[in-house]
Amino acid sequence: MNVMSKTTSQLSRKAVQTSSGIPVDEVYGPERMAEFDSVEALGRPGEYPFTRGIQPTMYRGRLWTMRQYAGMGDAEESNRRYKFLLAQGAGGGKGKGGLSVAFDLPTQIGYDSDSPMALGEVGKVGVAIDSIEDMERLFDGIRLDAISTSMTINATAPILLALYVAVARRQGADVKKLNGTVQNDILKEYIARGTYIYPVKQAMRLVTDIFAWAAKEVPEWNTISISGYHMREAGCTAVQEVAFTLADGMTYVQAAIDAGMDVDEFAPRLSFFFNAHNNLLEEVAKFRAARRMWARIMREQFGAKNPRSWMLRFHTQTAGSTLTAQQPENNIVRTTVQALAAVLGGTQSLHTNGFDEALALPTEQAARIALRTQQILAHESGVAETVDPLAGSYFVETLTDEIEARAEEYLTRIARFDLGGHYGMLRAIEQGYVQREIQNAAYAYQKAVDEKSAILVGVNEFASEEDGKVPLQRIDEALEQRQVERVRELRARRDAGVHSAALRDVEDAARGGENLMPRIVSAVESYATVGEIADVLRGVFGEYRESVVV
Repeated sequence: MNVMSKTTSQLSRKAVQTSSGIPVDEVYGPERMAEFDSVEALGRPGEYPFTRGIQPTMYRGRLWTMRQYAGMGDAEESNRRYKFLLAQGAGGGKGKGGLSVAFDLPTQIGYDSDSPMALGEVGKVGVAIDSIEDMERLFDGIRLDAISTSMTINATAPILLALYVAVARRQGADVKKLNGTVQNDILKEYIARGTYIYPVKQAMRLVTDIFAWAAKEVPEWNTISISGYHMREAGCTAVQEVAFTLADGMTYVQAAIDAGMDVDEFAPRLSFFFNAHNNLLEEVAKFRAARRMWARIMREQFGAKNPRSWMLRFHTQTAGSTLTAQQPENNIVRTTVQALAAVLGGTQSLHTNGFDEALALPTEQAARIALRTQQILAHESGVAETVDPLAGSYFVETLTDEIEARAEEYLTRIARFDLGGHYGMLRAIEQGYVQREIQNAAYAYQKAVDEKSAILVGVNEFASEEDGKVPLQRIDEALEQRQVERVRELRARRDAGVHSAALRDVEDAARGGENLMPRIVSAVESYATVGEIADVLRGVFGEYRESVVV
């Protein structure tokens, strides 16, 4: 009894805070609602400022899309996994089946599988795609007008989107009805991920070329997924994730306006991509704050008139950086908590990680458990039965306001990097401010783990001598040579004259001011490869070289 009393007393005196450093009080009541004026900020679901969700009925009308991220080896192997996921119910009941494509590193940075730069990396962290024939194999037996596809691709996004559209045409699909997302978020590559190719200005041109072209040619396609996920994986806090993601979004909006586009022409197809971490209620509040902030930014700062331009629509992925190689089965629980945060926060689509992903690409068993986690939340937990079930929680509403206030402070500092306030984020990236903030947050968290003020179950506490073995997904080592032979054989039999002319057209458009997308589509249809098109653009744009940030 004495031990219990002592422990309770110690906990009550201990300073408690969220992962973003927001102090957490022992108890919350209605007086905090008055302090932060949260009641007036709530509104109704489906109405500005969308704190409670972008749809009035949310999951009562339609569940989130269960979009499982997958890609490995060559197109055939990935195609088998996609068919497996669709057979297991990927998509989520109503609506189209949902897939999300992971590409290997050579594809992401514009090198064909037979390039010396690709040696040892073909098919390792995603699927290898060199040509239109690979894209056809990837979706063999899958109608592109019957699914919703997200492609995690950035520097080479115009080429991969062109390949997808070209394959849809070959299938006889109406490309104006294609549904999906291309990540196309190059700014976070300079900040946190590194799969960039071109200098920032030229890379931004490719982003806005996709905006303009897709608005007319693929109007139901989400032209960007503005991503905080990778910054969170690099170590930023929830507050920083909101601030830096929205700052990137504002930069893209301004760039499109400066390129001559009307904000309401492209803004309804913008989408976002967030991380879901372990601090359940802070994550819920994070999503609510981001949605409210974006609505105000679009209406008040950019003057958008269409309510769809104010809506922050987002995909969520559970946090890969929280998965542990020790006691990997614990990751099933972590992923469940994170997925619950995303659903309670009102996500439009969700990927749940496999429990074995700290060790390898997920096996079919791990992928099935990850999908079943979403399905249990959707159909057994009851959280989808009412809209915004945590609305009015004193703690959640206080956290929402606190995250918004702290994120606004970051946006104010970022704006000061540019006298006009339009491209402050670009200068903040170039000067290393954003990177330093993330590095400092990552260091602080690792220090907390080392000192055991942050507990990782199975790692720095509750460890065991035998963590157990789990079966791992293996990539056939012979796959790389087969893929190399395929791309070389394609080059030998294609029409060299048509192919060369198509690449010259891409080069001419790159040197001028013409939208590059129509030329890139023609090039992929002439069997130009991803690496060849990227090399043409390298020849015109040059390549980005990262400056050292100290």
